Amino acid sequence: MENRVKTIGEGLFRFQAAINESGITLDDYIKENYSDKWLSDDLFNIMAIRTTLVSSLNKFLVVEGLFNLEKVMLSIITDPLAHDIEHTPSIDYKGQTYLSTHSMIYSKFLSCSNPRIKGIFVDSPNIRLELESPIGEQRGKYLADFSQMDVEFKRDSGITLDDYYNKESMVLEILNEDMNKAKKFFERMIVFACEELNKVNSANLKDLGVVLEVPKTPFPSFPKDKCVEKHGVRGHEEKTGEEADSQFFWITGLLRENYDLIYPYLNKDGSKINLKSVKSKNIFNYDILAKSIDLKTGKQSLAKEILSGAIREWLYEPIIERIIDNKILPERPDFVDGNIENINELGGYGPFLHFVSMKDPQGKPLFSDTAGGGIGIERTLYSILRGDRISKIDDVTFFGKNPDSHPIFLY
Repeated sequence: MENRVKTIGEGLFRFQAAINESGITLDDYIKENYSDKWLSDDLFNIMAIRTTLVSSLNKFLVVEGLFNLEKVMLSIITDPLAHDIEHTPSIDYKGQTYLSTHSMIYSKFLSCSNPRIKGIFVDSPNIRLELESPIGEQRGKYLADFSQMDVEFKRDSGITLDDYYNKESMVLEILNEDMNKAKKFFERMIVFACEELNKVNSANLKDLGVVLEVPKTPFPSFPKDKCVEKHGVRGHEEKTGEEADSQFFWITGLLRENYDLIYPYLNKDGSKINLKSVKSKNIFNYDILAKSIDLKTGKQSLAKEILSGAIREWLYEPIIERIIDNKILPERPDFVDGNIENINELGGYGPFLHFVSMKDPQGKPLFSDTAGGGIGIERTLYSILRGDRISKIDDVTFFGKNPDSHPIFLY
């Protein structure tokens, strides 16, 4: 502990010396980046809105019959993520190396296995050491640690592996129905939260100079491939948002994480779909994007993603192939007499995949077919509140660790 304190202190000594060279004292730095914000009316209003947002999401999910799950911050397995990060922090404890969770995605899946549980939710902590903008841009959406309301619920479609291989039309019909149910669920959640925010926090919203609509359902929805075809890869979300009258809208079918369902993906003969040619209609995931509205002018800001989710891969065979093809693991598990012969090659995925492969006495998989999503609390606040008073995501936090804003995080 003494060495760690000394190491941190030495780092702060170098930082203080560096800002002194620029004519800035530590007192100046703390006032500009922390205390002025902590004491501001803006942060008071934001925290009032945050409190209602989180409490309304909890209230909605409880009424819907979902159970609250404990937070999981350390695990031998975490979300591999489809985008680059600096590294995954690890902690050695009791002779094992544990990872800090990028998200609770695998915990969510496993917790839905109990046949009596309809679904779960958790205000989950996340640690993602996002890379600083390579061009020094203030992107306004990344935080090294953040929270999101994670939600997962059962689908219980009854689709078997034989159906997956041989009844494509039937499977697609069920999946599209489940996709619509999931989208309606999250739309109702957003509507409920907006009603509560307007009821409780109208004065806070006014002080921040923004308007929050209670959106009409269904939200406008746009397949990603059509958005890219029309607007190009760069900035297609924001440009699509300019077409949407609603403050909230969907973009669907994003080629993203290994656990977001692609169907059909795996064929009975072992061949797979060509990912370069897959269409959004065969990718069963979704994002909700949101804009802020200026109180005086009615002008809408550029859209930002606040919620991402999906129908999940749920059958063992395609789960394994997605993980292998995404280069998360080098090989498939080799199950022999209740053990995994090559467990040393699988990292934390070994126990997870063992459970995914398990079946009950009737031959039904224990692993559930689910859908879900996570709504970022800070991202949502930033998306719906930004304007003259708020310009970057750390403006809506006490301790936001935005890699584009700070060379060092003091608190």
